[in-house]
Amino acid sequence: MSTHAKRERLLLADLLEGAGPEAPTLCDGWLTRDLAAHVVVRERRADAAGGLVIKQLAGRLERVQAEFAAKPYEELIRLIRTGPPRFSPYALKQIDEAANAVEFYVHAEDVRRAQPDWTPRVLDPVFADALWSRLERSARLLGRKSPVGLVLRRPDGRTAVARRGTPVVTAVGEPGELTMFLFGRQQQADVELEGEQEAVGRLRGADRLGM
Repeated sequence: MSTHAKRERLLLADLLEGAGPEAPTLCDGWLTRDLAAHVVVRERRADAAGGLVIKQLAGRLERVQAEFAAKPYEELIRLIRTGPPRFSPYALKQIDEAANAVEFYVHAEDVRRAQPDWTPRVLDPVFADALWSRLERSARLLGRKSPVGLVLRRPDGRTAVARRGTPVVTAVGEPGELTMFLFGRQQQADVELEGEQEAVGRLRGADRLGM
């Protein structure tokens, strides 16, 4: 496992363990137990995890995830910390970093930000740049559901286009906050929206961005 993905994995496991199995998360309808089961199934049950992207397999994914959610919570946490089995594609360092660094960051924040006393997390510059690089490559995909044109801008002025069109709204924030925003956590992301009032209102009222 590579640096960012491994660190975010262990942080997520610690947060899930500390919150306990019945704590809320930002994932609609999921408690921490459900989120932990999702992480384990995604890495260890490729036969079911396909339901994340293939609608025909969604029913199987739901059944398998429910089976894992019924397992002892401590076992789920242990499996997350242990990481994927050797035969899993996620065991390859390049795939682990590409697929899990952002995934685990977002889910760790899903646990943190569902608590009433959460505070912003300051990311180290290297990880912030890694998140931004990922956003630059995936912004068009993640921003396709935006009801208005959408541009992402870091405080240092660097930008990425998430959706072309007019009117345009610019979302300004640190890479971690823009990541949360574009992954559908608009209400919990520390992002400033710039643009025409009506366009900003349409974006704020959108059901959900992201996958």
